[in-house]
Amino acid sequence: MTASRELGRSGLAVQPIAFGGNVFGWSADEKTSFALLDAFVDAGFNLVDTADAYSAWVPGNSGGESETILGRWLKHSGKRDKVVLATKVAKWAERPGLSADNIAAAVEDSLRRLQTDVIDLYQAHEDDESTPLETTLAAFGRLIEQGKVRAIGASNYSARRLRDALKVSEDYKLPRYETLQPEYNLYDRAGYEAALEPLVREHNVGVISYYSLASGFLSGKYRSAGDAAKSSARGKSVVDKYLNPRGLRILTALDDIAGKHGATASQVALAWLIARPGITAPIVSATSVTQLKDVLAAAQVALSAGDVAQLDAASADQA
Repeated sequence: MTASRELGRSGLAVQPIAFGGNVFGWSADEKTSFALLDAFVDAGFNLVDTADAYSAWVPGNSGGESETILGRWLKHSGKRDKVVLATKVAKWAERPGLSADNIAAAVEDSLRRLQTDVIDLYQAHEDDESTPLETTLAAFGRLIEQGKVRAIGASNYSARRLRDALKVSEDYKLPRYETLQPEYNLYDRAGYEAALEPLVREHNVGVISYYSLASGFLSGKYRSAGDAAKSSARGKSVVDKYLNPRGLRILTALDDIAGKHGATASQVALAWLIARPGITAPIVSATSVTQLKDVLAAAQVALSAGDVAQLDAASADQA
C-alpha cells in the first residue's frame, strides 16, 4: 500500500483514492454496495465520501439513501474504525443551505442514517452566500466541540469564497475548511488550476477531486459518437462535451502511456491526478468489484516526469 496523506491539517490520514458513495442506492443496490465497500477497505483504502442529498435525483428516491446504505454496512461489517467517513450538507432540498439551524439539524440526520457517533469530514456541499461565513463556520465549530465532527471541508467553492472563508476562520479563531472538493480531471483543468490550485497549495488545504475520470470519458469508453449508447444515463452528454480533437489527443496519450506501464487508461488518468501537487485523493465510483479493483490499481502506477509532461501537453487547451 502507498503512503497515506493528510487531509489538509486535519490529522486525518487517507490513502490516495477516495470512494464516491453517490452510487449507493442508485446504480449499486445495497448488496452490491456492501461488496464494493468491503473490497475497497480490504484493499487498504479508507476515505468514503457521500452526501445527505445522494441520491435524490433517482426516480423513487428522496435523498438520504446513500448514507442509509453506508450506515447499514458500517453496522453490519464492524469496519467503522477502518473508514474515514465524509459526508456533506447544504445541497439537499430537504436540508438546504448553510444556516446554523440547518447545519445543526442536518448533522443529526446524517449521524442517524450513518449509524455513527462522529463524522470525520463534514463538508459544505455548495456555497451559501445568503449566510455569513462566520455563522456557517461557527456552526461547524460547535459540532467539532460537541465531538460530532472531526474536521470540515468545502465543495464547489470559488477561489474568492474559499479565500474569504479561510480569512474568516483566522480572524474569528474558528475551524477552517481543511479540504476542497472541486471538479478536476485531465480534461477539466482550467477551472481548478487557474485560481483554486495556487490557493489550496498556499494554505495546505487538502483536495478531493470529483469527476476524476470525466464521467467515464477518460476510461476510453467513448471514442465515437456511436459509443454514446454505452450509457443511457450520461453517454450522450459525455460524447457531446468531450469527444473533440482535444479529447481524442488526451485518449491517445493515455493509451500510449498505459501501454508502457501495462495499465489501463483509467489507471493512468487517476495516477496523473494522484501525482498532481496539492491533490490528496481523487474520488472514484464503481458499480462492480471488478471495476473497483481496476481503478484502485491506479495507486500503484508510478508516472515518470516524461509521462506527466506528455499528458499535460495533450490536455493543454492549445496544442
